[in-house]
Amino acid sequence: MKKIVVIGVIFAAVLAGAYSLSEFIARQIYPQSASSQFQLGSPFSLVAHTGKTITEQAFEGTPSAVFFGFTHCPEVCPTTMNDLTLLRDRLRVAGGDLNIFFITVDPERDTVAALKDYIPYFGGGITGITGTPDAVHELARKWGVFWQKNNVTEQGYNIDHTATVFLLDKNGQFKGTIDFHESEEIAYKKLERLADLDKQS
Repeated sequence: MKKIVVIGVIFAAVLAGAYSLSEFIARQIYPQSASSQFQLGSPFSLVAHTGKTITEQAFEGTPSAVFFGFTHCPEVCPTTMNDLTLLRDRLRVAGGDLNIFFITVDPERDTVAALKDYIPYFGGGITGITGTPDAVHELARKWGVFWQKNNVTEQGYNIDHTATVFLLDKNGQFKGTIDFHESEEIAYKKLERLADLDKQS
């Protein structure tokens, strides 16, 4: 019994350490994030997968997870979107909520029609965002997102891109990130804090 308790304590310490390290890294990338006045990105007017105009006001009212990707992505994007959906469902059971936004870095192929087909695969409550290449890429730059086409052939191309999930509070303020390699428990802990559930427990 004592052995099980010790193992549990060690696991909790490792989890907390990894969580703290992740937050430390996020603050090195975005040093102003410690200030509640820090604004990531910029005002925008793009198009949702529903065909309606969408602006930065969509990030207000409910905490949000924002991910930049593309529909032809073979692994990272679908994995991230699926993981976010599962985490959001878990968060809702605990009494919280989360809006999920998928912003394309490939607007040439990811039209409204393409996103309308793609987004429903991951369930409801997800908003796809696209627009003109200039407008979409300008927004990506404002978020510090990297993207670059590679393996370009007559049949198509792939895109290397930032795999970070950006977390915003209900006021649209940047509050941290989730890295692609982080565990489910670390990611969920961040979402708990984002939804203030950790203060309620």
